[in-house]
Amino acid sequence: MTNPLAGLFKARQRDAARSALYAGSVHRCGAYLAEQCAPAPLIPRQTRLTQAIGTLTAAVDGPAADPFDALLGVGERALETGGDASAELALSVAGTATRLRQRSRAAWRLHGAALDGLGRDAEALESYERYLALVPGGEGAPGTVRRIDTLRQRRAVLAELAGLAVDDTDETAELRAALSSPAAPASALTPLVAALVRRRTIRDGAGDPVVRRLAELYGTYRRLVERDAVPDALPDAVTPVGVAGLRALLDGKSVGVVASTDAGAGVVLDGYDVVVRCDGFRGGARSELHAVTPRGATPWDGPPWTAPTGIRLVFDEAAPRWRRIVRQRLVPGAQEHIGDVSLRRPLTDPALLGESAWGEEASTAFTVLRLLDFLDVTPRLDLIGFPASGAGALRPAEAAWVADHSTQRDDSTMRTALR
Repeated sequence: MTNPLAGLFKARQRDAARSALYAGSVHRCGAYLAEQCAPAPLIPRQTRLTQAIGTLTAAVDGPAADPFDALLGVGERALETGGDASAELALSVAGTATRLRQRSRAAWRLHGAALDGLGRDAEALESYERYLALVPGGEGAPGTVRRIDTLRQRRAVLAELAGLAVDDTDETAELRAALSSPAAPASALTPLVAALVRRRTIRDGAGDPVVRRLAELYGTYRRLVERDAVPDALPDAVTPVGVAGLRALLDGKSVGVVASTDAGAGVVLDGYDVVVRCDGFRGGARSELHAVTPRGATPWDGPPWTAPTGIRLVFDEAAPRWRRIVRQRLVPGAQEHIGDVSLRRPLTDPALLGESAWGEEASTAFTVLRLLDFLDVTPRLDLIGFPASGAGALRPAEAAWVADHSTQRDDSTMRTALR
């Protein structure tokens, strides 16, 4: 015969454990507020997080309340706030939620997103898969399913890298240890893999099959790290294009890269299928491709963004700033295509040119010219209107590269041919 007192005792134990878990989360939230929000005025995202914490506190203290949804709300607002400290708070909250309800899809999805935000790929993948296993039919939110695919591809790339990292050096041992750790963040792995590629390239040469494969894997890994970095809030009718997409759009077309001064350009532009403009250019000027960088001579609003063009490429070494610019500055209807994250830094990206010597100060015109030359699908590629010196000229090292690779220079029209 079942003892009713035993059942009551177990129920009270469960309630006490639940209360302790909620109380622990509230305490963790208070510590976060004291550490992160007290020193400076709150920004809007922090304000929303603070409000969510207040809602959780009221729900925990309220009579006969179920604070679970409020707990998840804190985690979601913490991820919106950004930064490692907020992601750690989200992870703590999500961990509590998964202990409270082990079959909660929302809790496991939040847990995966928090780990993902901290760069802990293997653990994030495990939590995302727990979430997906709880979804009827295994068809979860498209964004999460895509993220799972990305993380799986990353792990496959890292597994192959680990197999190729056989050098007997301390650096390689450090890399192999990091690759085998599920908690190793992508930010720690990337420089270690880059160092391995450089070391093997110096030792064995760029033509070595293993070196080529290492470089290919490194480029693939970097793209996967930033794969979901294209902003979700793109204007309607804008299609992101990557390297393959840009190559297809330019295949077989003649291209003229025009100086911002337009000097000598008027008489020759009709002979090109694609006219490339850089940074700021006057409204109404013909443009099939517009390239722009944060160092362009014009402001980040006005003509550079409102002038119609077919393809707009934004170049920036800093991924967070690139994402912010693309999200905030694109004008609906001003472009048909926007370059995705794989095209944001063609000069230094090992998957493209991989030439770090040019640094972050490379001009926009030279960057787009080198990218187009690298793609090698245009039968005609010219610089138009660039003077040999003075205002509007390329940097000396850039001009020297153009001189070494040019096939013809027409001073009357200021046209330099690279094909």
